[in-house]
Amino acid sequence: MMSCLPFFDSMKGIAIMSIKQDRVAERIRTILSELLLREVSDPRLQNITVTEVSLDPELMFADIYVNALGDESRQAEVLAGLDRAKGFLRREIGKNIRLRNTPELHFHWDVTLERGEHMNQLIANLNIPPEEPADDDTELG
Repeated sequence: MMSCLPFFDSMKGIAIMSIKQDRVAERIRTILSELLLREVSDPRLQNITVTEVSLDPELMFADIYVNALGDESRQAEVLAGLDRAKGFLRREIGKNIRLRNTPELHFHWDVTLERGEHMNQLIANLNIPPEEPADDDTELG
């Protein structure tokens, strides 16, 4: 029987999900993306992307990261809409995934895109002087 505990990568210092956790997380991400695109009519949940799903080792809790691409100002309204639709979304996931228990959904705003954009701006604004060519006067001769 395969263990569902994540193993720890000591080289990188991070916990890595098991194969089953990874498979179930990807399936939940796909189902949620389809539901948000086709089934949910709440205008607060239009044009949002499910960027990542991570599960605990027992598959009881799912941390779901979402983002409204290009519109960081919608964070509060998107999370409020997801909180309101949480029961419907969990029930639909339960219908599509065969697990003993459907994971409890916890929605979070994904800030990785915002951080990446901030890093790009910092790099673009760096003032790095051009490298001066080396002097050729040091030749032997």
